[in-house]
Amino acid sequence: MLLVNVVILAAGMGKRMRSSLPKVLHPLAGKPILLHVLDTARTLSPAKICVIYGHGGEQVRQTIGNHSDLIWIEQAQQLGTGHAVKQALPHLDSNGVTLVLFGDVPLVKRNTLKVLIEKAHKDSLVLLTVELDNPAGYGRIVRDSATNRIQAIVEEKDASPSQKKIREINTGIMILPNNHLEEWLDKLSNANTQGEYYLTDIIAMAVNAGIPIEASCPESDWEVIGVNNKIQLSVLERAYQRDVANGLMEQGVMFADPARFDVRGQLVCGNDVEIDINCVFEGNVHLGNNIKIHANCVLRNVKISDGAVIHPFSLIEDAEIGRNCRIGPYARIRPGTQLDDGVHVGNFVEIKNSHIAAESKVNHLSYIGDTEMGRKVNVGAGTITCNYDGAFKHRTIIEDDVFIGSDTQLVAPVTITKGSTVGAGSTITRDTPEGQLTLSRTRQISISNWKRPRKDKG
Repeated sequence: MLLVNVVILAAGMGKRMRSSLPKVLHPLAGKPILLHVLDTARTLSPAKICVIYGHGGEQVRQTIGNHSDLIWIEQAQQLGTGHAVKQALPHLDSNGVTLVLFGDVPLVKRNTLKVLIEKAHKDSLVLLTVELDNPAGYGRIVRDSATNRIQAIVEEKDASPSQKKIREINTGIMILPNNHLEEWLDKLSNANTQGEYYLTDIIAMAVNAGIPIEASCPESDWEVIGVNNKIQLSVLERAYQRDVANGLMEQGVMFADPARFDVRGQLVCGNDVEIDINCVFEGNVHLGNNIKIHANCVLRNVKISDGAVIHPFSLIEDAEIGRNCRIGPYARIRPGTQLDDGVHVGNFVEIKNSHIAAESKVNHLSYIGDTEMGRKVNVGAGTITCNYDGAFKHRTIIEDDVFIGSDTQLVAPVTITKGSTVGAGSTITRDTPEGQLTLSRTRQISISNWKRPRKDKG
């Protein structure tokens, strides 16, 4: 089996990003672009992964983390791609090959890299190339006119007018034979317009040594686009999201508009799922069958069971939603919440760290926090659980078949016993007796001689 090492070049400053955040830490689909590259590299099960870092190095290491499968190597002076790979030489297996990736090229796919690896062996060099309608800015692949074999890579700034017309470009991603790598890197020169040691110069060395050079192409051009400014980052964001949407549509998901959809994590969907515009899915989200997510909803680390409907402008995070639930519009379901089957949570309702049993309803303008609610409970508009005393959170227990009138305050810890009815406008501080009406109101009075205060017009 071919022994594969991975070297990821991530030392660049990223001046054109115009940001204090290192370029490779800018987020794409909710995670740093360098992490996209690392996650893809890990799927290849390489023997080693070396990350060459430089500008913002400590911040990069702290953000990504010192994982056991990573070898962090500092490139103190950024003297070019050849110089960067040379820093990794002491860590590379002499009898293997090295896959060179870039920390600012985040969307190259596993299948693309697998094809590249399948073409490689210990005495060959494999390049990932692509033909572009507008190749400006990229190194050109120069081929022999008679044999069509690759002869060299010429950087844009060093290319002749005829070479600049070549549409096949070097993506920078390549597989190098380690048994030749040290010799080639030692021969690199910085006698070019940039004064840098180009890794691409080893192509001509391989040709002179009679080393075969293979080429492979990605499935999609956007896989090999690098991020140098925030315009390019936004282009890749939409490319990533459209690719995810296409995959979900192939599985049967219906989008109102796949161009207005964002996944920042992983979204798993069952059959007959409908997603309206401007919905955002973060973390791990699992949607069952026959689910409708209406417009402008945000779901974060959520499991939603079959038949549920999420109405517009609802936020659900770290929660479990049962079958046939109805949520929103404008509902907020906070962490630690579990809704059983058939629960209704309506407009401008907030629920936190609570369990609500089947067929209960909290439909209007209410706050339910740190609560255990039974079955078939009806909570009137404007009801709140007063669960925080300034130092500690307390639980509210609402048992089965309770009816709570509007504008009620339940001061925890308190139990609303099975079958109780709480009159509207009550403040409940003690447990209610089963099956009885409980209310707390002052007597209504009218003052006949009272005058409303008025401003003096003088």
